[in-house]
Amino acid sequence: MRFNEKELVSLSRQPSEKAAELGMRGPKKGDVVKKRLVKLVVNFLFYFRTDEEEPIGALLLEQCRVEKEDSQTFSIAFLDEAEKKYLFECDSEEQCGEWIDCIIKASYEFMRKNLIFYRTEIHRLTGKDPLEQYGISDETRFQVSNGLQLMTRDTSSL
Repeated sequence: MRFNEKELVSLSRQPSEKAAELGMRGPKKGDVVKKRLVKLVVNFLFYFRTDEEEPIGALLLEQCRVEKEDSQTFSIAFLDEAEKKYLFECDSEEQCGEWIDCIIKASYEFMRKNLIFYRTEIHRLTGKDPLEQYGISDETRFQVSNGLQLMTRDTSSL
């Protein structure tokens, strides 16, 4: 994937949805758990050395699977490299659950599915497409993936 390093550093400095010092182990054999400052910003998980301001890495939280490994540990694996896992150790079971929940909700696909769900519900209740006023109702990214589209009611004859 191509990215602009300055833009990523700038994004890493934005307010985070969640941030904490966690134990982190990378996906390479021989990697050991190290304390890292981990920040969730939009759909990126940045990790920093605890004494530095610039991130040493970032994970784009798309096409990935988040799993609870044990009561205080979760992992992130990407679908195209399922054997490589990033492991994160939390201070408590509650903190672990919060991180898992936030990471799952950070993905574009999660937000897209929610938008489609609420769009469908609003259309069902009101008979109007809430995206129509923005001129984006026909864009494919806002369509249900099985090919169904919202049918707008023709009110011109009423």
